[in-house]
Amino acid sequence: MRLFRLDASIRIEGSASRALGDVVEAEWLKGDADGSVVRRHVGTEPVPATAWASAVGGSMTAAADRTTDQVAAAELAAVDVDAMIEADALLFAVPLYNFGVSQHFKAWVDLMITDPRMGPGAEPVLAGKPAVLATVLGGNYSAGTPREGWDHSTDWMKRVLQDVWGLDLRIVKREFTLVGVNPALDQFTDMARDLHVSAEEQARDHGRFLASVRATA
Repeated sequence: MRLFRLDASIRIEGSASRALGDVVEAEWLKGDADGSVVRRHVGTEPVPATAWASAVGGSMTAAADRTTDQVAAAELAAVDVDAMIEADALLFAVPLYNFGVSQHFKAWVDLMITDPRMGPGAEPVLAGKPAVLATVLGGNYSAGTPREGWDHSTDWMKRVLQDVWGLDLRIVKREFTLVGVNPALDQFTDMARDLHVSAEEQARDHGRFLASVRATA
């Protein structure tokens, strides 16, 4: 069985989103020595900034008249769309950056939507496929906090993954990852620890969800 995993962190070592994704992946892999993971690291190996515009331009141009960049952009999108279609489950590990969606993830999503199989009006090719979104936030934006409503990332990702692409989505969110990094947040050490423990347990639950779907496939 195959898992498609995308990471959007700009870090390799010390990445909280990668660590949370690792918990989900480890649970999914339990009991399946033949399980394989297709990896995309868009945070450290981003899609070209011009790829989306090239793909859009190519979609409005006759195939014989497309530029080299337009052809390359369409092929780049097709590779990952193929990989998601062929996967049994999907995992997206994406951090919040500056109160919004990671630019690397947004650029990747924009490119995927240029593929004819993923665009408006197309029959959702990923509909019903099990997926987990593991996201992390440096602060705490929960209801009742001073910055409630400042998370402009999670809901957008949910809209795309669940409502546009039709994935059977589970979300695990870990907040206060900057506690222990930013001294101004030291007063929240105990809360951050509890949130970390809770998020990892939820990540394990979601990994088991992916595994249970795999077991019944």
